[in-house]
Amino acid sequence: MSTPENAAFLVCRHADDCLVGVFNVTNIVRGAFQSGYLGYYAFAGHERQGLMRKGLEAVVRSAFQDLELHRLEANIQPTNVASIALVKACGFLQEGYSPRYLNINGRWCDHERWAILAA
Repeated sequence: MSTPENAAFLVCRHADDCLVGVFNVTNIVRGAFQSGYLGYYAFAGHERQGLMRKGLEAVVRSAFQDLELHRLEANIQPTNVASIALVKACGFLQEGYSPRYLNINGRWCDHERWAILAA
């Protein structure tokens, strides 16, 4: 059986099915690791409405139940207060700090490492 290395999730507003954001679980590694990396973004105008939180809660459930992952990790720039608040609200714990983790627009940026484990 072949299992996906990536999974994408769309977040829609329930009232009108308007697309408000996206979550991606990427670089899924199976075997002893059973882990994936979380990436996401909300579309402009849909921030701070609780929609991404509901979406992330559903993605976490799906990651652990449907994708059978043990761990989901998000790496977030320390200045991204809204993103950190989102993962914290959904039960992620800060595990560490990665200096110069990711090259964004030609600049190496530090990131905080946040993760959640299956129950």
